[in-house]
Amino acid sequence: MPFRSRITTSASEDRLESLLLERMKPGCDKKELDQRIWDLFGEKWAVMFTDLAGFSKGSEEWGIVHFLQTILESHRLLIPLIDEHDGILIKTEADSLLIIFRNPEKAIHCAMAMQGALVTYNELLPLEEQVQLCVGIGYGEILRIGDSDVFGVEVNAASKLGEDTAVANEILVTPNLKHSITDSWHCESITTDHPALPEAFRVLWKK
Repeated sequence: MPFRSRITTSASEDRLESLLLERMKPGCDKKELDQRIWDLFGEKWAVMFTDLAGFSKGSEEWGIVHFLQTILESHRLLIPLIDEHDGILIKTEADSLLIIFRNPEKAIHCAMAMQGALVTYNELLPLEEQVQLCVGIGYGEILRIGDSDVFGVEVNAASKLGEDTAVANEILVTPNLKHSITDSWHCESITTDHPALPEAFRVLWKK
């Protein structure tokens, strides 16, 4: 990581920590401190979580080394598409990616490009060699802490959709994301089992 990026990220994290410690003091004005935090770190982004379908079950059947290779292959295939659509890869966790996009339409088009690329890649491969992706996307005001992490309601919603709800080849989006885009694309409403997100939308993309 470049030296300048290390300083920027550390400064953001240190500043947030100092404000949170101040917020813990008895008698503090929490509302005022919350506003200061949002003034410093609040930004509007589309947030994408991706997850590899069947990772845990497949690891037991084919071994963890095989799936470490699958993760590496997924990065090789998908990260160039993130760059092409002006996404920023915030972090990777096991088989998941956390990506943000300033333009929500580019987030949708990136997700479609990812799924399309994997359909082509998987076409002639046996199941154990395939890379199958689940995608969840949200959009709204979030707290962005340098380039190290993001927090917010839409972050949580995108995580639930991408990691818990979507199945292989699916792109699920929050209502905020769906209603923010005027570009021509098609989706259908679905219900989820998450109390905080009773409705979401499945993007209808061509395989």
